[in-house]
Amino acid sequence: MNYKITDIVCILQAKCDIVHECTVSDLLTDSRSLTFPEKTLFFALVTKRNDAHRYIGDLYRKGVRNFVVSSLPEDRKQMADANFLLVKDTLSALQSLAAAHRKRFKIPVIGVAGSNGKTVVKEWLYQLLHEDYNMVRSPRSYNSQIGVPLSVWQINDATELAVIEAGISQPGEMINLEDIIRPTVGVITNIGNAHQEGFFSVEEKCIEKLVLFKNADSIIYNGDSPVI
Repeated sequence: MNYKITDIVCILQAKCDIVHECTVSDLLTDSRSLTFPEKTLFFALVTKRNDAHRYIGDLYRKGVRNFVVSSLPEDRKQMADANFLLVKDTLSALQSLAAAHRKRFKIPVIGVAGSNGKTVVKEWLYQLLHEDYNMVRSPRSYNSQIGVPLSVWQINDATELAVIEAGISQPGEMINLEDIIRPTVGVITNIGNAHQEGFFSVEEKCIEKLVLFKNADSIIYNGDSPVI
């Protein structure tokens, strides 16, 4: 999908003096995965291990001209033809843009959650259904706070069905993914001890995962599981 940079500024409520109007279609969070610089919007994510603002200069030299940042680069005057969209939190901005994109489409979306087997079930569903529907699915295991927005961004006007998996590691994370995925059908594979470190109990983790399906029309689950 193509978005005008001015429309993205409005969606993100970003501070930005638009240097030049353009359209973007590719969202980038990993500077090593650059493919189409002129169509790319780079989100400079800040994590415990890394600050992606350090890669802005290199990406600019490779042709990228649109950046979502939480702080302006000191050498931005040397990048006078670049648009810098200033936001408080670049990850929240990525998620907000994906959520706004998802709301444009009235299509069936299958959300897959669980402790194990999410990717396998997603791939099974794709193999079963892709000949009957123009489908989008999460690439590989893109089920994180970063991966889900990038997965949902693939939905376009030709998409008839999407299968998106969602993974969490601590309480409070699923509500963000629910707003992005907005599944109409939910599939929960199982609830086990995987990624248990951030939860007090298996029951707490189950409740958190089920947040994904709070607005779903139907949920497919193991009726023999006492926890679920």
